[in-house]
Amino acid sequence: MPLCSFYASTSLPVAKPHSLPSSAKLPSTAAAAITTNTASMTPAEALSLHLPELPSAMRDKILSLELMGVDYGRALLLNPALRDAAPESIHAVVTFLQSRGLHFKDLGRVFGMCPSVLTASVRADLRPVFAFLTDDLGVPEAAYRRVVVKCPRVLACSVRDQLRPALIYLRRLGFRDNRALAFQDPILLVSSVERTMAPKLEYLAGLGMSRDDAVAMALRCPALFTFNVERNYKPKFEYLVEEMGGGVEDVKAFPQYFTFSLEKRIAPRHRAAADAGVDLPLADMLKATDEEFSEMLERGRSR
Repeated sequence: MPLCSFYASTSLPVAKPHSLPSSAKLPSTAAAAITTNTASMTPAEALSLHLPELPSAMRDKILSLELMGVDYGRALLLNPALRDAAPESIHAVVTFLQSRGLHFKDLGRVFGMCPSVLTASVRADLRPVFAFLTDDLGVPEAAYRRVVVKCPRVLACSVRDQLRPALIYLRRLGFRDNRALAFQDPILLVSSVERTMAPKLEYLAGLGMSRDDAVAMALRCPALFTFNVERNYKPKFEYLVEEMGGGVEDVKAFPQYFTFSLEKRIAPRHRAAADAGVDLPLADMLKATDEEFSEMLERGRSR
């Protein structure tokens, strides 16, 4: 059975075909084929009408990916090796991931975010990742899916070059909760130590605090490692200093400040409090719901 027919038998909704790269443009006859009545066709047969003149192996591969909800054109752009990948090798990856607990419906998200996984080696690339999850993080087999769906990029990372070095770095900083790293913050494991995490600690320390203080902030709010310095840290800290009259001690006490939107939360809340003549602690001002914030302003005005 062709792989596309196998995937179509899952009875999942068929993804609409997406644009293909120039090297895989659909032939002109596809336009006429699209008008054919597809009501009585299987998903694989319906999709095949869009690809009538492509070689059978390529057509089978494209249909298989589209049936999983993967944009073949985008996937090929990000992973040129996909062009020469045999449909059987893709099927081997799919079968392996399903054997590790992933559902068919998860594959569109996984391959869409990380097309390189489509051409990964099950033995050399994927098996070591799941061994890392179990041996280094203590993730039980039944929870593999939870980790991968949360952060598909974990499947595209080398254990030796990325995952284990990141884990060692985080442990040295003081991250001890393996469960939290696996299920809540797996993005930290796929973040570069040299290009991402270390520079952000250096920036925070450069604001006028010690490195230990910067590390303490990251331990309290791991999301700090995911923010861009130029687009997040700098404008928010400048606003805190220049408009709110705050400073380093404020972000040390409330590192979650950087997790709130400057345009949608920080600035509007600050202006509303200033207009009402109410002085609120940073955490109270930002963490409160809209209703709670309004009540705070009302209570402040009445004093």
